[in-house]
Amino acid sequence: MGRRIPATIITGFLGAGKTTLVRHLLQNAGGRRIAVIVNEFGSLGIDGALLAGCGIEGCDEDSIVELSNGCLCCTVADEFLPAMEALLDRPNPPEHIVIETSGLALPKPLLKAFAWPAIRARVTVDGVIAVVDGPAVAAGRFADDPEAVARQMAEDPSVDHDNPLAEVYEDQINAADLVLLNKTDLMGEADLARVTEAIGAALPRAVKLVPAREGRVDLAVLLGLDARAEDDLASRPSHHDAVDGEHEHDDWESFVVDVGEQAAPEPLVARLRAAAQAHDVLRMKGFASIAGKPLRLVVQGVGARFRHEYDRAWRSEEPRGGSIVVIGRRGLDRTAIERAIME
Repeated sequence: MGRRIPATIITGFLGAGKTTLVRHLLQNAGGRRIAVIVNEFGSLGIDGALLAGCGIEGCDEDSIVELSNGCLCCTVADEFLPAMEALLDRPNPPEHIVIETSGLALPKPLLKAFAWPAIRARVTVDGVIAVVDGPAVAAGRFADDPEAVARQMAEDPSVDHDNPLAEVYEDQINAADLVLLNKTDLMGEADLARVTEAIGAALPRAVKLVPAREGRVDLAVLLGLDARAEDDLASRPSHHDAVDGEHEHDDWESFVVDVGEQAAPEPLVARLRAAAQAHDVLRMKGFASIAGKPLRLVVQGVGARFRHEYDRAWRSEEPRGGSIVVIGRRGLDRTAIERAIME
């Protein structure tokens, strides 16, 4: 009764591969009871649906708790704490809790929530894992001037930026106990060395950086960190410490585009890629129905990089259609993007 349940917080920017990592954890749980809390930016729960329908033995829909009414860092009291208490009060509570934050979430306000008396006595933060999209960092996605920022980071690790992407990204790696440099298979050796050096220079303390493809890392590396991060907040600086972790999401917006049944995946993905490039969309993800195929198509896009795969059979009660979530900086031309996707 005295043992606190370990919780792992998985953070990382939009499209870094957090859900893929969570699926990897569930697939290799080895019978361990793992519950997952998923928080998404936007009203359509793509990540929760991907996990709930994963078909992994021992992973049923009761193991997945989806919070899609706001960013966890802003709705801790309203969303996160009740969800945690409900999990802990189950007759057979989980042995480990994994929390996948929104790609726009700041980890530190969530860490502070673990100091609440109702949670602190029963749960400890085993570790914060920051998943980093290696190719996106290499392309300077999180900085207006990547070379200038690299020079500034070398001189002052706490340097602030006007770019909100950079602030969110830095807050996420600053909170980490482990940084997972993901998608290394899409990087050349020079970019990999440069990004590894830049992340190391930006980290406020000694943190292990692990390269990965598809989030495939041994669970012995990911779990059992025993960081007790809720007791170590001072070493995890945030751009928003001065305002107690509060931040606005006014810079971002999302909307859903409904797509009908498609003749084939490739033309749909080509239209999505073209729309993302033309309108500087950060992230697209969703499902689609392909004519003559009994399986559901999953589409994932980060910038102009897209991938698609079939994940499971359509259920008899499900309408065979499709929906794509579009996420980007405020001011997206919704009408033009919808037209480009539907043409």
